[in-house]
Amino acid sequence: MNRPVDVVVIGGGQAGLAAGYHLRRLGIDFVLLDAQTGPGGAWRHAWDSLRLFSPAAYSSLPGRLMPPQAGRPSPDAAHVTEYLSAYERRYELPVERPVRVRAVRRDGERLRVETDSGVRSARVVVSATGTWWRPFLPAVPGSDAFRGRRLHTADYRGPAEFAGQRVVVVGGGNSGAQIAADLAGHADLTWVTRREPRFLPDGIDGRALFDAATARRQALDAGLPDTGGVAGLGDIVAVPPVRAARDQGLLKAQPMFTRLSAHGPVWADGTGADADVIIWCTGFRPALSHLAPLGLRDRHGHIPTAGTRALGEPRLHLLGYGDWTGPASATLIGVGRPARDMAKEIAARLS
Repeated sequence: MNRPVDVVVIGGGQAGLAAGYHLRRLGIDFVLLDAQTGPGGAWRHAWDSLRLFSPAAYSSLPGRLMPPQAGRPSPDAAHVTEYLSAYERRYELPVERPVRVRAVRRDGERLRVETDSGVRSARVVVSATGTWWRPFLPAVPGSDAFRGRRLHTADYRGPAEFAGQRVVVVGGGNSGAQIAADLAGHADLTWVTRREPRFLPDGIDGRALFDAATARRQALDAGLPDTGGVAGLGDIVAVPPVRAARDQGLLKAQPMFTRLSAHGPVWADGTGADADVIIWCTGFRPALSHLAPLGLRDRHGHIPTAGTRALGEPRLHLLGYGDWTGPASATLIGVGRPARDMAKEIAARLS
C-alpha cells in the first residue's frame, strides 16, 4: 500500500487540476491520480478543429490566465492541452500517471482507493473523472444491420479520412454542429437532429453561458422559478466555423430517422439514404464506475450531492460533471468556484 494521504483526487483534467490548486493553497496533503499518459485530460483526445467558445482569458483555471493563441481569438484543443500541462508544472501539483483507479471502497474511517499500481488510503476522495470516457450511443432499431462505420464524437479527429464519403452526423448540440461544419465541403454530408437546430445569437460566447448557468443555479437555490440556464438561450454556440458553414447554407438539418438499414438511415415515411459512416454526436455520461462499490447512484445514474459532497458518503466529493456538481463545473471557466468551495469544505472536515 502507498503512503496514506488526506485526499486522493481521481482525474487529471481541468477539474482535477482546479481541485489540486485549491487543496495546495490550503496546505492539504493530497495526491492526484490520472489515467492518461500525459497532461490535458480529455483535451488530449479532441478533434483537431475544436475551438473554445471564448477568448483564452475567459477560459482559464484559477490562479493563471490562459495565454492567447497567436492568430486565433478562440484557442484550439492543442493550445488548451499545452496550458493545462504548464498549469501542472507552475503549481507543482503531485500528479501520478498513468494510474487507473479501479474502485473506491469504505475502509473504516478511511476510503480505500484501488488502482492498477497499488492501493491508496485517504480520508477524503475527490472524483473528477469527467464524461469523455463514457460516450453515449442511443439504441436505434437496425443498428446491428448497418454495414458502414459507426463512430462517436470521441472517435472523430478530422475530415481528411472522410473525403468523398457519405457521412451522416447525428446530433443537434455543439459537437454535432461543429463536426458537421468541419465535414461540409469534404464529405457528402447529412446532418440529422431531433429538433430544428437552435443557434445562439452570434455574440454569445462562453462568458455569457457561464453567467446563464450561474444565474440558474442561484435561482434554483433560492427557490425561484427556473430561468432555463444555457438551454433557455439555445443549443449551439455559433463559433466562427459553424457560423460560416451555416451562412453558406451547408448546415441544413434533417429530422431524426426511425431506424437503420444495412445501407443507412430510414425515415418514418420510408425514405432512406445510403451512408458509409454515421458519427453519433449524442453526448456522454458521467464516468463513475470506480465509485460503484459505494452504492450511491440514483435511478438517473447520478450521485446525489449537496454542492460537490455526496449525500450518501460525506467523505466523497464529485467535481466537474455538470451543473449538479456546481454551475458550469464542466467548463474551464466554471470549475474554479466549486473547486474552491469544495476545498474549504474538505479543510473544515479534516480539521
